[in-house]
Amino acid sequence: MAGKHYSTTSNARERAPSLKFILFAFSLITLSLLFFLFFSSSSASTSAATSSLTHFQNPNPNLHIEFSFVSSLDKFLASEASRSPSRDDTFDPEINDLDQAVRKLDDVIWKNENERLLIDFTFPEISVLRVYVYEMPSKFTYDLLRLFRDTYKETSNLTSNGSPVHRLIEQHSIDYWLWADLIALESERLLKNVVRVHRQEEADLFYIPFFTTISFFLLEKQQCKALYRVWGFYDLVRCFDNGLLLDALKWVTDQPAWKRSEGRDHILPVHHPWSFKTVRKFMKKAIWLLPDMDSTGNWYKTGQVFLEKDLILPYVPNVDLCDASCLLESRSQRKTLLFFRGRLKRNAGGKIRAKLVTELGGAKEVIIEEGTAGEGGKEAAQRGMRRSLFCLTPAGDTPSSARLFDAIVSGCIPVVVSDELELPFEGILDYRKMVLFVSTSDAVQPGWLLNFLRGVTPAQIKELQLNLAKYSRHFLYSHPAQPLGPEDLTWRMIAGKLVNIKLHSRRSQRVVKESRSVCTCECRRPNSASPAPLT
Repeated sequence: MAGKHYSTTSNARERAPSLKFILFAFSLITLSLLFFLFFSSSSASTSAATSSLTHFQNPNPNLHIEFSFVSSLDKFLASEASRSPSRDDTFDPEINDLDQAVRKLDDVIWKNENERLLIDFTFPEISVLRVYVYEMPSKFTYDLLRLFRDTYKETSNLTSNGSPVHRLIEQHSIDYWLWADLIALESERLLKNVVRVHRQEEADLFYIPFFTTISFFLLEKQQCKALYRVWGFYDLVRCFDNGLLLDALKWVTDQPAWKRSEGRDHILPVHHPWSFKTVRKFMKKAIWLLPDMDSTGNWYKTGQVFLEKDLILPYVPNVDLCDASCLLESRSQRKTLLFFRGRLKRNAGGKIRAKLVTELGGAKEVIIEEGTAGEGGKEAAQRGMRRSLFCLTPAGDTPSSARLFDAIVSGCIPVVVSDELELPFEGILDYRKMVLFVSTSDAVQPGWLLNFLRGVTPAQIKELQLNLAKYSRHFLYSHPAQPLGPEDLTWRMIAGKLVNIKLHSRRSQRVVKESRSVCTCECRRPNSASPAPLT
């Protein structure tokens, strides 16, 4: 056939390069898209965890959020005049009939609760906790805070291990943070799940604003040490059993509200294990705010503390928060596998420290060193935690340690070696998502702990670090108190105990002398009024 002819072979050869180019371009675009999606989602999750969850959103930008105890206290005392109490709750049994006052208060509370039962279908569950804050004489409150402020720069006042007592007071200053928030003007408060009421009959709970840690370290301990040097041991014992503690005990237990419930609906901060020790037995039915629940009997006697009644609160961290930018910057700098800085020898359960030093000392990628007091010690601990993947958190004189919370806010994964440890807010928080728990028997086995830590995968480490970023806000006390901060979670946990508190308060009011003093599931002898068995 005449004319131009195109072969099918040459035609296919001409189309082949263009088809290959299209397939190559499509593959490149697909890979680029997948690469972008992967890293953008990873970046987004990291950013969300480290930025939005570690930086507080202040709904009132005119309010300055203060995280330093010393700075907050200075401002608090400077504005004391604006909060001058309108009343004094001191009850004088010699002037007023205490039994009559108790009956009157109980009747009004019963009427109020009955009205709430009829109109609120959720009662006794509550959405807003109502707390009555006692107006105690200044010697129990403002005077103690001023004493701390005025002696803060003194360095001669040390504990037996060389630690400044003022730093110990800061670590246990939960009583200040809770009280300062409760008595602040409502317009300055950010927490809405707890309110202060000014009539006792309207209260769900009663807060006792006595600063037990300051009282112990700056009054009792110092005065009694001086007395001991002059007179000896027996006068030392008498010293601790007298003075401000007994005044505070009498003041509280003379209150009609205390008599009504025997203190079951009263909140008492006892966050240092040495504080309030000689008079605790008279207030053991109150709700104690504690650092832990030492089971050795060294600090708390049998029957004084238990989870159903009391609440564990975190220590105030001794290091600065490693915020979003810090977490990102420090990720590549965390070259140390395991870090510990602190006292290497402790008593009771803390003897595990010496065993761990023997096991881990000199190991590669491990830093174990004796701690030092003061700003230098703080900076060294902070620097070490921010350069480490894991932070060792063994028991001390008590099962708990402020080091756990220092590690959390530093982005260093805590490795807890403390078999009897109880944790703050565990009804709300799942610590398994950010903390590794190791039994003491495993930790001291040759090579076991380091092999365990080296077996944690990079993906697991990343997840734990992201959760540390999410959780850190729960351990930062502030004024005003922040939603989801430790003050907020404290009230959420206490609100969950309220029905049981009311149950035991009412039960205690009607039991007779042959009744069980404590309601348990244990088998007891039958009531003496029970009929004899048939024969």
